Amino acid sequence: MFKKFIERPVLSTVISIIIVILGVLGIVTLPVSQYPDIAPPTVVVNTSYQGANADVILKSVIVPLEEQINGVEGMTYMTSSATNDGSGSVTVYFKQGVDPDIAAVNVQNRVSRANSLLPREVTQAGVTVLKRQSSNVLIFSLYSENPNYDMTFLQNYTNINIVPQIKRVTGVGDVTVFGSKDYSIRIWLDPNKMASYGLVPSDISTLLAEQNIEAAPGSLGDESDQSFRYTLKYKGRLTEIPEFDNIIIKATENGQTLKLKDVARVELGAQDYTGSSFTDGSPSIGMAVAQTAGSNAQEVIDQSIAVLEKAQESFPKGVKYVALVNANDFLDASIEKVIHTLFEAFILVFIVVFLFLQDWRSTLIPAISVPVAIVGTFFFLSIFGFTINLLTLFALILAVGIVVDDAIVVVEAVHSKLENGEKSPLRASVTAMDEISGAIISITLVMAAVFIPVSFISGSAGVFYKQFGLTLAISIILSAVNALTLSPALCAIFLKPHSHEEKKKNFLERFFTNFNIIFDAMVKKYTRGILFLLKKKWIAFAGLAVFAGIFVWLMNTTPKSFVPSEDMGGIFMDISLPIGSNENRTKEVMQKVENIVKKQPEVLHIFKVSGRGMISGSGSNNGMLIVKLKDWKDRTDKGTDLQSFVARMYKETAGIKDAKMTFFGRPTLQGFGNAAGFEMQIQDQKGGSIADLTKVTNDFIDKMNQQPDIQRTFTSFNPNYPQYMIDIDIAATKAAGFSVNDILTTMQGYYGGVYASNVNLFGKQYRVIYQAPFEDRENLESFNMIQVRNANGEMAPLSRFITAKRVYGPQAIGRFNLFTAISLNGTPNPGFSSGDAINTVERVAKETLPQGYGFEFSGLTREEVTAGGQTVYIFILCCVFVYFLLAAQYESYILPFAVMLSLPVGLAGVMMFSSWIGGSNNIYTQISLIMLIGLLAKNAILIVEFALDARKKGYTIAHAAISGAKQRLRPILMTSFAFIFGLIPLAISTGAGAVGNQSIGIGAIGGMLFGTIFGVFFIPILFAIFMYLQEKVSSKKVSDKYEGELSE
Repeated sequence: MFKKFIERPVLSTVISIIIVILGVLGIVTLPVSQYPDIAPPTVVVNTSYQGANADVILKSVIVPLEEQINGVEGMTYMTSSATNDGSGSVTVYFKQGVDPDIAAVNVQNRVSRANSLLPREVTQAGVTVLKRQSSNVLIFSLYSENPNYDMTFLQNYTNINIVPQIKRVTGVGDVTVFGSKDYSIRIWLDPNKMASYGLVPSDISTLLAEQNIEAAPGSLGDESDQSFRYTLKYKGRLTEIPEFDNIIIKATENGQTLKLKDVARVELGAQDYTGSSFTDGSPSIGMAVAQTAGSNAQEVIDQSIAVLEKAQESFPKGVKYVALVNANDFLDASIEKVIHTLFEAFILVFIVVFLFLQDWRSTLIPAISVPVAIVGTFFFLSIFGFTINLLTLFALILAVGIVVDDAIVVVEAVHSKLENGEKSPLRASVTAMDEISGAIISITLVMAAVFIPVSFISGSAGVFYKQFGLTLAISIILSAVNALTLSPALCAIFLKPHSHEEKKKNFLERFFTNFNIIFDAMVKKYTRGILFLLKKKWIAFAGLAVFAGIFVWLMNTTPKSFVPSEDMGGIFMDISLPIGSNENRTKEVMQKVENIVKKQPEVLHIFKVSGRGMISGSGSNNGMLIVKLKDWKDRTDKGTDLQSFVARMYKETAGIKDAKMTFFGRPTLQGFGNAAGFEMQIQDQKGGSIADLTKVTNDFIDKMNQQPDIQRTFTSFNPNYPQYMIDIDIAATKAAGFSVNDILTTMQGYYGGVYASNVNLFGKQYRVIYQAPFEDRENLESFNMIQVRNANGEMAPLSRFITAKRVYGPQAIGRFNLFTAISLNGTPNPGFSSGDAINTVERVAKETLPQGYGFEFSGLTREEVTAGGQTVYIFILCCVFVYFLLAAQYESYILPFAVMLSLPVGLAGVMMFSSWIGGSNNIYTQISLIMLIGLLAKNAILIVEFALDARKKGYTIAHAAISGAKQRLRPILMTSFAFIFGLIPLAISTGAGAVGNQSIGIGAIGGMLFGTIFGVFFIPILFAIFMYLQEKVSSKKVSDKYEGELSE
């Protein structure tokens, strides 16, 4: 069948050329990203209720929304939070693979059902539904060295001139600006003047509704004999401060007027006055750019930066920008490194091939067929909708070592024919192909079969395995196509018959002669070793049992994790002060921390935000720093990596007593929340009080922190914020002719602030907000100044009807899956993994949580819990697939055990090397394991295939085993060492992405080394045993069939 390709070399080369052309098209069109999109799609519903506290928002806004949203198609879980600054949000997480746009539409439909149940102020301010993008690919800050420009100016400058342009970049999902310093017209009401004129805040709403409106008065002269038609215009919305000043409140017949400026101060201010941010000490504003699902991260970042570069030309004097987090830094550094590694792997592989084949012509054949398979793979990647990312590139590096095998097997087989005196390369190729085409097909099937079950894993882990496994499977299938078409055709053209006459030897030839003498001596020793083991079979079995034991033991003791934490080149710090500290005190502490960080040699930029924390959320006592470290190239010395930096920061800031600080690296996987470690929620399922829930949670945290494998467990939840509970004396209120509503609306107008109208400025629409100025609402005494009015126009001070008492409550209340919940984060101790931590959480929860309280995992931890169980089954499935394919090939259910039982040796090797470098059992290790099932099975297949042939030719079983092993030793060692050398660059990598490279490289090297060195001894023994059993079983039924074959 394959003779056709050998006799028609043009046909063979055309097939390969087409594969390469398609591959190049793939490379050009494929998007580049760091990891495939694995974060589950999330949709966020945001609401705001000015002046309301967390409890009110929870009951009046969050609960109605949750009731409606719960159970929307494809959701896995939802969380929500309500804060004291008037904002509430519900976040819905969906299953991996749900279309984020459809999810957003479904949530939007559910939200519109709830609209009628929400307070009017909430619907007026708007309920927004956004699909949140998994990851911020770029965070930059605009800072001003010019004292004339403050944060409010910067934020609005950005909103007007930069954000709209970046939003237009293809692939940008959203641009968020940290802070809410949007312009707004602030009307500061003076309570004394208002009272003296008998006014209350709601009058101002009425005035704005009457005098700040757009109107359509119509036109004059339509359909008439007049020659002109005139459109009537009204000045519409007010646009300048003086116009607001002159809004008329009351007018008398004799021409006296009371204007707004008589009772209030109007200014162009900010919507919100909390929080401030600085970059390297200058006032600044931070912005984050998020990409949409499936967009090309690299292009999104490059184009966004191009927008900034262009905008920079027209920045006001002293305003500059700096990128704080740029996913491209890591992406470029790691992808560039992977590509280097590809080339290094290539070269090392060919050195090995050259050493064994000993002539340039033979080395050329694998050198031609490897690029064909590697480049061709890209075409299929684009068909499957994958991206060029770290996983697919890792897969290709591994593929170099695997793909070269098929070509080597072919060349080696043709070589041995020529060695044995065959004169025509064409005939040698044809006869060799007859012998090995079966083996090549079965090797390919086995290798691909290993990766097929992998693509059934669901969830985020599944995306990882799928991209990795299918990439490998594709390149292996392509390389088999090559081995059956291109390689034999090239052999027939390139290879020369071996001449056996003596000629003068140059250095290389002398080296090869010695190499061959040593190699032949080794083969003799090897044969003796096999003979020895054949006599003492129990040694082989004892060895196998030991390796199987080691493998099982290490699988259970090695710490497990999802993806190892990489040094992403940036650090986040969260700082929280004692409850109720005001912003100035927070700024002082943050300044101290910043001074310490500034001194470190690795630091490039520091972005400091007060008023909100990364983990602790918003509040005047919280703050955060985003630290950008220098490039990986400039941080090669010992102790400059991220882990050591974080440890050093903890040590140096230990002196700052009055703040709680948390430092952590940027997460490797975007879109799963910020803190590395584990994340969980304690739920109050019986509807008890916040105080009870807090107590239960604190008991749980104390118990967790006593466990040996937990470094620390913490929560940002704190129920001790100082608050006042207001009590209205309803009897007194009614007696004086007032209503509760009069009192509450007046309070909201002065203390909470009311968003009453809109204004158009700079081509955008902003809010008009009225409120009492800061100095009139500092303390409880202000209740005496503020007056309420009843239906008869009588005024009375608030303090007549109101008493306030001090209470404590939370700053924000969260819910998880419809129950009030407190979120906890924790980090495992060094040497333990997130897998161990999860087990500890489950154990401690059983012991400490009382009836009516439950817990659930969230974020990446939830993924880990669901994916953990799957891998075991997938692993078993892979082995089952391989077994049945082999059974089909050998026409026997017994013989495949000869191959299967040789696997534990290599698998133990992976785990031994992984734990030797102190690695965890992460997704990369598991991928190495699955890949090695295929690779090691391949070595075994080669030996068994040839031994079976020898047995059919009438050799004794023992003789057949030795003959098969001897014949295949050279190609097996060659392919295995080619694979091992191909991985060396990965194993010794440093810098960006090093942790992942090492865990894949070192694990696979260990497995291959052990699997090859011990495997070549064990496989022949296993063959002998199972062949004997096979004949025992089948001789009773089909002895004649064997007789016929044996007598041939």
